[in-house]
Amino acid sequence: MLSKELYETYVQILKDELLPAMGCTEPIAIAYAGAIARKALGCLPDRVVIEVSRNIIKNVKSVVVPHTGGMRGIQAAAAIGIVAGDAARELEVISNVTQEQIADTCHFLKTTDCTVEASKSDFIFDIYITVFKDGDSASVRIIDFHTNVVLIKHGDELLLSREVTGRKESALADKSTLTIEHIYEFAEQVDINDVKAVLDRQISYNMAIAEEGLRGNYGANVGKVLLDTYGEGDVKVCAKAMAAAGSDARMNGCELPVVINSGSGNQGITASVPVIVYARELKVPEDKMYRALIISNLSTIHIKEGIGRLSAYCGAVSAGCGCSAAISYLYGGGLKDGSHAIVNSIAIVSGMICDGAKASCAAKIASSVDAGILGYFMYRNGQQFVGGDGIVKKGVENTIKSVGMLASEGMLETDKEIVKIMIDEENFCS
Repeated sequence: MLSKELYETYVQILKDELLPAMGCTEPIAIAYAGAIARKALGCLPDRVVIEVSRNIIKNVKSVVVPHTGGMRGIQAAAAIGIVAGDAARELEVISNVTQEQIADTCHFLKTTDCTVEASKSDFIFDIYITVFKDGDSASVRIIDFHTNVVLIKHGDELLLSREVTGRKESALADKSTLTIEHIYEFAEQVDINDVKAVLDRQISYNMAIAEEGLRGNYGANVGKVLLDTYGEGDVKVCAKAMAAAGSDARMNGCELPVVINSGSGNQGITASVPVIVYARELKVPEDKMYRALIISNLSTIHIKEGIGRLSAYCGAVSAGCGCSAAISYLYGGGLKDGSHAIVNSIAIVSGMICDGAKASCAAKIASSVDAGILGYFMYRNGQQFVGGDGIVKKGVENTIKSVGMLASEGMLETDKEIVKIMIDEENFCS
């Protein structure tokens, strides 16, 4: 039986992490910083300087920013936030942009000196925007996670200053308390009413964008390709296709919101949509679907915690592992089944890199969901990867630690090389 303190912590983790966001969260964080800076300055600036860490460059360079008429990149994200953002909406900062404001943003970018510089700080997640007008200035800094504003200045006046805590994220519930065993205990014990509103929003938002991805024409249309190639009659195909379609739409300018997980909309989609598809196919009671979503979301958060918000390690892998445990639960499996499904999934797909947010994320999501499904059915058929098979260790927690070390420490140089390749103009394709 979980303690009252741990129970309340897990409820709060879900509330902290399953937040609504418009578009890819890194450009939205830039837009959020821009909106705050404009508000602090009190007028539209005539010069903007944007300093961002390499992982922000990686995740913003190629993705379409919603409500910009199809524009991509760091300047577009900052400009739409400065011109039309509502800072009070945080990660939905540009959710109410009008066509007139999009036109104003295009004009702003054409007429305003807006420069981007690589941050010299050691923080993986660092956004620093300074806006200028007639000798006046304002600055905003966001560090560590998407809404963690640590500095607001107007000229020399300090309007806000917060301690920089690194990856500890002290403003949020303590995710270091998560274990797979406790996640299963919590999922079985929780009063669904304590988390129902959060999960209902995730179901509504993420299924809506998945359905839109199949209806529309977004990016490489990975979701449609899966259904056209393999057919709609197999739940495994539908689970992969629906999750991929959500990313198709989200990475390519769809203006529907998503509910994120671990700071990522793609992870939020991956941790939820396949679980919902399976729950509906298996016709399980609604209560069981909610509990499966809890397992998927918290397992994803737990695996991602050791990796960090941004990394050279593809975050969809964490969510694919999370949904494997949830699918196991929907089939009647317990802690042992889910733990083996996670370990198997990690062993299958841990080599996938993150090279920024863009259309191909949808295909990586499909691969991660496929690995999660295979990981579960391997165990169901009496097959498993064991400690000593590569990075797999004895026990699910030890294997999760291995992934965290691989991603946060081992792939630091890989991350630098990925960004170097991405910003080399000779590698750009029209």
